[in-house]
Amino acid sequence: MTNARPVAFITGSARRLGAAIARRLHAAGYDVAMHCGRSRIECNAMAASLEAQRANSTHVLQADLSEFDRLPELLAHTIGRFGRLDALVNNASAFFPTPIGEATPAQWDTLFAANVRAPFFLSQAAAPHLRATRGAIVSLTDIHAERPLRAHALYGMSKAALAYMTRALALELSPEVRVNAIAPGAILWPESGKDDAMKQAMLERTPLGRTGTPEEVAEAVRWLLQDATYTTGQVLRLDGGRLLEG
Repeated sequence: MTNARPVAFITGSARRLGAAIARRLHAAGYDVAMHCGRSRIECNAMAASLEAQRANSTHVLQADLSEFDRLPELLAHTIGRFGRLDALVNNASAFFPTPIGEATPAQWDTLFAANVRAPFFLSQAAAPHLRATRGAIVSLTDIHAERPLRAHALYGMSKAALAYMTRALALELSPEVRVNAIAPGAILWPESGKDDAMKQAMLERTPLGRTGTPEEVAEAVRWLLQDATYTTGQVLRLDGGRLLEG
């Protein structure tokens, strides 16, 4: 029997932004298929918490998104569990520096596999199911897809390709499927850390004078999926105005 509730598949949903997105969509009435890479324990714990709120509303899937064959398999498991798909959220991402003169083909492959190839082929696998439900895709890109970040050329290039993918798929999958993206600014500091001076300098360049919150990103994802019914092919900057001054 097909699920009566809408269903969202979210990559990288065990921690940080992905976890906030999964919680917000679940609160908005979605059943959630939650992908994780290495964070299975955290993902299982969050699924248990969401199940306590609404039974039979989650499905945890673990996979390395660089393994191409796993991508359509993840969608097949989601459809097998819930019988439908209404939303794909491409959140999982790789981020690390690649200074010119030191970048390697292996780094290129890692960044582009996580940030472009997986979102594209997941979207391709999801498209027939999303057409059936007139669903939507939201991808998480970055303001540095538009404005380069020193020593991160390959990362920025991969996110720029994701922004282009958003526009291309919006055209190809219309009118049944809407495709949009969010370009966050400073939301969560990198886990590798930034020194306090760098953090302060970044906030001084941000008109709103603060970092954003994971919950603000999650609400933007929900809005694009549920409420932005005449919006497609757009990249929403969620950066506190940081790019306004250049």
